[in-house]
Amino acid sequence: MAKGKILVIDDEEDVRDVIRLHLEGAGYNILEAVNGEDAIKTLRSEDNMVNVGVILCDIRMPKVNGIECIDFLRKEAPGIPVVVVTGYPDTEMATHLMKQGVKDYLVKPVKKEKLLGTVSEMVRRGKETNF
Repeated sequence: MAKGKILVIDDEEDVRDVIRLHLEGAGYNILEAVNGEDAIKTLRSEDNMVNVGVILCDIRMPKVNGIECIDFLRKEAPGIPVVVVTGYPDTEMATHLMKQGVKDYLVKPVKKEKLLGTVSEMVRRGKETNF
């Protein structure tokens, strides 16, 4: 039995592969997007806007970057928890994003236990309904 759908947004295939393998191994269904534009299309297709439980989003990506994507997600899918996964730690940006509603800020390479713990906690809390 699957634990839920997770959307992974990252332009690096290797990163998506590692995250997907860790999360699938823990029983999650994974959707992947290569940038913010692709993520928006993915969320708008089928029943993904309703069934995605957590979004893991990189910041530095081509076309629609992570900041723009997160802005869209806060407006169009406000209840879905967003966790930033980035290779470029920036305390100022992390603080700004957390104030914008991002639930956590993980730095690559993310340890498997940290990734699984964060996703599990977000799924356990569920979607927010006070927006």
